[in-house]
Amino acid sequence: MTMTDLITSLAIVFIAAGLFLLIANQLSLSPVPFYLLAGFVIGAGELVAQDQLLDLAQWGIAFLVFTFGYRFDFSSVQGVLRDAETAAGTQLIVVGPIAFVVATLFGFGTENAVYFAIAATLSSTMVGSEVLEQEIRNNLVHGRLASSVHFFDDLLAIGLIVILSADQYTTTLVTSQIGFAVLLLLASMLVYRHGFPWLVRLAGDSDELVMMGSISILIAFLAGAELAGLSAVVGAFAAGIAIRSDDVSSLGVRNGIASIRDFFVAIFFVTLGSLVTIPSFDVFVIGATLTALVLFVNPLVMTLAFVFEGYDVRTAFLSSSSLNQVSELSLVIVIEALLLGAISETLFEGIILAAAATMILTSVVRRYEEPVYRSIVERVVAGRQTRKIDDRSDVSEGLTNHIVIVGYGRQGRRLVETCERRDIDYVVIENDPVLWDDMQTECRNYVFGDALSVYPWEKAAVEDASLVVSTIDHSLVSEAVLDIDTDADVILRAGTSAEARELLDDGATYVSVPNVLAGDQLDEIVDAVEADDIDADAIRQQHLEMFETLERYGFASRNERI
Repeated sequence: MTMTDLITSLAIVFIAAGLFLLIANQLSLSPVPFYLLAGFVIGAGELVAQDQLLDLAQWGIAFLVFTFGYRFDFSSVQGVLRDAETAAGTQLIVVGPIAFVVATLFGFGTENAVYFAIAATLSSTMVGSEVLEQEIRNNLVHGRLASSVHFFDDLLAIGLIVILSADQYTTTLVTSQIGFAVLLLLASMLVYRHGFPWLVRLAGDSDELVMMGSISILIAFLAGAELAGLSAVVGAFAAGIAIRSDDVSSLGVRNGIASIRDFFVAIFFVTLGSLVTIPSFDVFVIGATLTALVLFVNPLVMTLAFVFEGYDVRTAFLSSSSLNQVSELSLVIVIEALLLGAISETLFEGIILAAAATMILTSVVRRYEEPVYRSIVERVVAGRQTRKIDDRSDVSEGLTNHIVIVGYGRQGRRLVETCERRDIDYVVIENDPVLWDDMQTECRNYVFGDALSVYPWEKAAVEDASLVVSTIDHSLVSEAVLDIDTDADVILRAGTSAEARELLDDGATYVSVPNVLAGDQLDEIVDAVEADDIDADAIRQQHLEMFETLERYGFASRNERI
């Protein structure tokens, strides 16, 4: 593709994307379906040649893979890597052969059946990680489990892309390609451990220098992939791993890359939509079958795998429901195969159709996954006592009038210390495997489980508790605590004053708003004093009443605030 062709193609893509994005904004809807629709218009009108669309799609995916590698947080998933690896292996072993057999029933040969199986097995990192971002930020296990599966799927896809980069499938050539890819990944780890921290120190407070260095690292790895005859996606993935997103000094870089990422998101979805054609009957059947495998069979197998690992059914279900999209890296694989003439045109169009359909349906599935779980899945598995919760929990029998503490982070630890010091019985509910060892050594009573599930509360004997304290700032957790059938008082945590007021209206005894409450209270006090609406004695009395609620349960005195 010449520079003129590139500029022209990009201009068409962004003009179409901008027009349809205006419609999406007016309707307050997700831009993804509208990007795909803009691409469909481009493809139907043949405004951009297919070979140019394929190039744009590959480069768009390459940069998105770079941002995923950059944002991937090893520390957030290290406690669930083994379980995610087992589930991902089960997915590969079970779903892959099922999809392969289905493809052969359609009359495809072995090579085409393999491509069909790859599309059915691998899940989308880009779409999945976006919907999981809030769950990971709130430290929810199902988000970290799904993110870990995405990581394994990516590694598998990168390996397949490396093999497909070989012009001929000879043992020597494929081995050399794998060797070059391994060297790139080793180099990325060296840069991650030593090179990028040195760059941050050298740049000092200049985010611009760190950003330039990050882009230079990306270009260097892309050049290395090109020299080795590897796909640009391989180089982009290695570059993303090489740049440390966990360094406080790289916050400016993170924001800069996030902005550039939006540029490539538009390119990816528009080019994907442009590759969708009005399907023939055969293409429609293939696309619909693949969509059904990805939306139903894949999540079912993953759910069973997580349950087998011992996770409660809710965590398993929510983890699996985030893995129901055709992977963008599967698209790279089938595009490479199309350029090599190794895949049927009908199968290629069917996979593209299924990819677009599953990525659109993701937002719908996410919106209704909680109602589906509560109305269907929970009823089917009602009363199930999970092995992992029992094995990783330790609660004394006969506990009464105790305190149930949700979360064993900084605040949870301080509450446990207070309970220990005042000899108050308590049970900690925590779902982070990384903290399990700490709970074993530091807590008298603890339950390893998801606070959004039913069984951990039963294990914690919440019906006999006198107080429930949630240290988790997550609306679903707060709502779940309020829904518990117990006479215990409830103390919750919220991120905004408005949310805190809603929780108080719904029955909470007290709501902590650490990030906002102090400022809100100060504003209210200043306004009240300035308007002579309240005197100093009344202000002091209100403040004392706030502490009395906590002091009544032994958590704090006037001089010791938790």
